[in-house]
Amino acid sequence: QVQLVESGGGLVQAGGSLRLSCAASGSIRSINGMGWYRQAPGKQRELVASIIVGGFTNYADSVKGRFTISKDNTENTGYLEMNSLKPEDTAVYYCNADVVTTMDDPSDGAIYWGQGTQVAVSS
Repeated sequence: QVQLVESGGGLVQAGGSLRLSCAASGSIRSINGMGWYRQAPGKQRELVASIIVGGFTNYADSVKGRFTISKDNTENTGYLEMNSLKPEDTAVYYCNADVVTTMDDPSDGAIYWGQGTQVAVSS
């Protein structure tokens, strides 16, 4: 079984910064990619940023130039560095990961989700 645990959320003023972490644990053979999503009240969950094997990244237009996604392969941990935060960034942030476990065929994998961490940006 695989668990993802997010941390680093909180309340920050507009223009401030936060760094979210997503620690993966369990019987992990490899992590093919990780992503950060967010869901604001009354809105659908949306992709914020993703990173895949090779370090290729993708960002939502709304966060380009402000957010940076990274992954520490040795620690099975992903990060989302968020700068120049805006009130519209307020949401619950979730990480997910495409994980191959030690019980999987090396070519297989499954998507796992964390429980979310709240980010609130005041104006």
